[in-house]
Amino acid sequence: MEITASLVKELRDRTGIGMMECKKALSATNGDIELAIEELRKKGLAKAASKADREAFEGGIKIVTQGTKAYVVSVSCETDFLANSDRYKDMLSSVIAELKAGKSIEEAQEMINKDYSLEMGENLQVREYRTFEGTKVGAYVHSNSKVAALVVASKDVEEEKLKQVAMHITAANPEFLAASDISSEVIEKEKAIQLEMMKNDPKMAGKPDNVLLTIIDGKMAKFAGEVSLLEQAFVINPDQKVKDFIGADSLSAFYRFSI
Repeated sequence: MEITASLVKELRDRTGIGMMECKKALSATNGDIELAIEELRKKGLAKAASKADREAFEGGIKIVTQGTKAYVVSVSCETDFLANSDRYKDMLSSVIAELKAGKSIEEAQEMINKDYSLEMGENLQVREYRTFEGTKVGAYVHSNSKVAALVVASKDVEEEKLKQVAMHITAANPEFLAASDISSEVIEKEKAIQLEMMKNDPKMAGKPDNVLLTIIDGKMAKFAGEVSLLEQAFVINPDQKVKDFIGADSLSAFYRFSI
């Protein structure tokens, strides 16, 4: 596969690594960006990158909770100026009303095209359009309306606590609910990456694999704490884990949304 300048730039934007290292990594992986990121991580040059945080769209997210249900919509636009306008926020409320009324996403898009697109002069597209339900639901939308989170509880939990956990999710961006949800494939992949990173570390290079694997086993607990919500240090009180704040068996699911 041809390693184009745009491909190299995309990898550089996602990792913050120099052009030459990015080009080498892409050449070694035949242009596969995800594999290239793994190669850079093995060399200790890059941390895992999240595509979701690097989408180029402008727009806004709105979440409305009502009893046991949560309604989530997001609409993309072309400019930040429009996304911050009161008229745009009114439009998001109209899209929520369509969702509550049981209208399809196609019907919601048709409403936007008819009532807002011409007036606003921009391409407006519905991106998120879903209803969630649980024993209790809680949500948080960041002040810029570009990042939001929803938590679904399996038992009755204070709404303010659920909101605070949702706020934590927008900041910490966990990948799993609990450590037990991390698949063996993900664990083994991370172990392989950590092993290669240590082999490339001059201080570790001379140690036998069995010693390195023992060290890696210790690193996996830290890894679980970084990627699973309940094991993460709570952003509001870093001395406390999320599970200690909300209860280890209180949540059934969480969702993070971004524009």
